[in-house]
Amino acid sequence: MPKITTPWKTAEKTRKKGQNRSSSRQSHPFLARDPGAVVGQFHELPVENFSDYGVYLSFGRDRVLLPNKYVPEDIAAGEKIRVFVYTDSEDRPVATTLVPAGVVGDIVALKVRDTAAFGVFMDWGLEKDLLVPRSEQQGRMEPGETHLVKILLDKSTHRVYGSTLLEKLCPSGAENIAIGATVDLIIHSISPIGYTAVINQTCLGMLYNNETFETLAIGDRCRGYVLKIREDGKVDLALKQPGYASVKDSALKVLQVLEDNGGFSPCHDKSSPQQIQAAFSMSKKEFKKALGSLYKQGRITLHKAEGIRLK
Repeated sequence: MPKITTPWKTAEKTRKKGQNRSSSRQSHPFLARDPGAVVGQFHELPVENFSDYGVYLSFGRDRVLLPNKYVPEDIAAGEKIRVFVYTDSEDRPVATTLVPAGVVGDIVALKVRDTAAFGVFMDWGLEKDLLVPRSEQQGRMEPGETHLVKILLDKSTHRVYGSTLLEKLCPSGAENIAIGATVDLIIHSISPIGYTAVINQTCLGMLYNNETFETLAIGDRCRGYVLKIREDGKVDLALKQPGYASVKDSALKVLQVLEDNGGFSPCHDKSSPQQIQAAFSMSKKEFKKALGSLYKQGRITLHKAEGIRLK
């Protein structure tokens, strides 16, 4: 893992001369030696004592401040509060009851709020934005754009930061992926030919438009299936099981659509692929397989001039 010290040093140099800033190690040395004091995660912490600024919560062998605006009413000493602990703008550990988009280790879709010479700031739901240092950016990032980000912890400074580097999002190749396997997908990016997705948080794969019959967005999570692993290691994906294995799920979806529409749909096996995709989010081929299965089971009636009805 490359060192993440340069972006922080660059950030420090951009501050005006004379502006005081406490050292991370000097202001909270217990983070460096206390394995129970982990930032970037949620904790159930007991109230230790009260102050004018908020309440101090026991945190490892030391304590962390929960500012007044996050303190629940009628809280008493000894009671536990579920908080997220991170470092504030002065690099001091601080607690909040706000819920961030993710914790250290998570991969989430975040929007760029602002940019600077040393990195970009992502909106992750907290007062202090998540910094993606320049050295941790896979490509150019502009305000308003949404990117897939892995939330990480710099153990030397105890700062939480983000990375869009593919080596961080996908630390391994397709060696452990098998053709036909069911996989967890996170949409990484969108192109004219389809969607690039992170597979099981290990490698990248491609969902082509002709295998995707619903609109997806960066960060969406879904179940997928491995269609092919090419010689160059690239993985082709689908949202439905190949062959007849997916007919059961497709048939259930057809039944659900019919039930939601009073037991009738104007679509039939002669309808256009566009009509079928709009109504059922599946290909015409898959739709016809589902109709055949349901018709054999006696669960629908086919009316080519009208559509299909629940029996």
